[in-house]
Amino acid sequence: MKINALDRPVWSALSDHHKHLGQSYGRARRYLYDIEPFVVSEDRSPDAIADMVHLIEPGEEASLVEPEPFLPPEGVTGQTRSITQLVCAGIRPKQRDIPFRELGASDAAQMYDLAHLTKPGPFRRQTHTIGRFMGVFDGDRLVAMGGERMTFGDYTEISGVCTHPDYRGRGYGAALISVLGQRLEKEGQTPFLHSNSDNEIAMGLYQSLGFRPRRELWHCMWTRPAADKQRAA
Repeated sequence: MKINALDRPVWSALSDHHKHLGQSYGRARRYLYDIEPFVVSEDRSPDAIADMVHLIEPGEEASLVEPEPFLPPEGVTGQTRSITQLVCAGIRPKQRDIPFRELGASDAAQMYDLAHLTKPGPFRRQTHTIGRFMGVFDGDRLVAMGGERMTFGDYTEISGVCTHPDYRGRGYGAALISVLGQRLEKEGQTPFLHSNSDNEIAMGLYQSLGFRPRRELWHCMWTRPAADKQRAA
């Protein structure tokens, strides 16, 4: 059976536009540690799974995005949740007088702090280098942001969309997704994103912006024991 590139977005991205942002070991790949926690194996053979575990740092909680639940091997703890992948069928503009601006290295500390406060998904110290991000400021304070994550072929994921709790209810998230999506479409890219399947509010928002549910995927979180010393020197 042929697998659509969207079914395994981590493998697709690290085999394509993001190959330079990752590292490989045998039949497994991952994003560089400071960029993203995503890991992936070529298949589910014991050797490929062992290669993937090798790429997980001791004590790290790594993330897998798979078309089917993926139970961790012995010695690795894990949990799994259902997520829905949505693909844009034509972005619906949300015209609002909001002063967006591009974010860069000088904003990295504020981006990291905002992501860790609001928890839109995995966000590490160098996640801002994975794609283009836009933000909303109140003076010098970053209060909302969103950007690009996995990209391959003609698809680019919108991710990291979050708003400081004190600034919610102003439509920043929807406007950011709309602006990011419009730019991607002008560049010939199809935006897609992921949502926890039980988050009805987010699902409704995304569909109001022109995204359509494509399929269920599984976000699997594997943690390698901190005392694990099997990693090769």
